[in-house]
Amino acid sequence: MRALVIDDSRAIRMILGQILKALKFEVFNAGHGLEALEKLKETGPVDLALVDWNMPEMNGYEFVCEVRKDDKYKDMRLMMVTTETEMSQVIKALEAGANEYVMKPFTKEMIVEKLTIMGLSVE
Repeated sequence: MRALVIDDSRAIRMILGQILKALKFEVFNAGHGLEALEKLKETGPVDLALVDWNMPEMNGYEFVCEVRKDDKYKDMRLMMVTTETEMSQVIKALEAGANEYVMKPFTKEMIVEKLTIMGLSVE
């Protein structure tokens, strides 16, 4: 399984990357949505993207909208991992095509639970 972690915080990318690597994911990183789109062009589709909302260049919501326009990413699961706690933001992200939504701060158990809900096998 391959995952792309998109967050402008290097620390969050490292934390999420460690969680995913422990679950046997191959992990790629990007600091914002535009960089993530470039990474997808390089690596091809991934199984999962964990996406922050508030980032420079292209935010997470814009990234989700962009990815959902492209049929080659139709099977990619998208999880928002963000500080945005307003229910309107949650609904907006899910309507745009995010599969799950996790609010920061998060725990490894929360991430694993959401991966399981999305049908991604985790050990």
